[in-house]
Amino acid sequence: MADILSNLRYAKGSRKKRKRIGRGQGSGHGGTSTRGHKGQGSRSGSGEKRNFEGGQMPLVRRIPKFGFTPVNRIEYAVVNVETLQKLVDDKKISDGVVNPDVLYTIGAVSSKKSLVKILGDGELKAKLNVIVHKFSKSAVEKITAAGGSTQEIVREPVAAKS
Repeated sequence: MADILSNLRYAKGSRKKRKRIGRGQGSGHGGTSTRGHKGQGSRSGSGEKRNFEGGQMPLVRRIPKFGFTPVNRIEYAVVNVETLQKLVDDKKISDGVVNPDVLYTIGAVSSKKSLVKILGDGELKAKLNVIVHKFSKSAVEKITAAGGSTQEIVREPVAAKS
């Protein structure tokens, strides 16, 4: 039989009737209208506020409130000079050029979009041309002492939310 518009039906069990409350005892939802006997929830106008926890101290008031988290904080993926040397030793960096894309493909940085900062922890013997978003002073000193060069990628400033 062809599917004619007049023959179309909803799939069995896909549509459920709304529970009609307070329509007499025969409906199964009469009497107290599913509100139970007495108590706060049985009274009219008993809508509770969002996050109401039954009178217990709310979570918002239980957690400590101190310090300050800036809204426009910039987080960097950190790579140490020691890590760069290890990558050179493992022959993962061969041409001497290090940038965020190279660090991502090697696996030193977890996200392709993350901003990268090089820190000066460890020793560096390899001559590298490092182009990333930020450097610590000690990292710049160690990279240039090894005969390499550093270059910062300039980010466009993000407009403040108003």
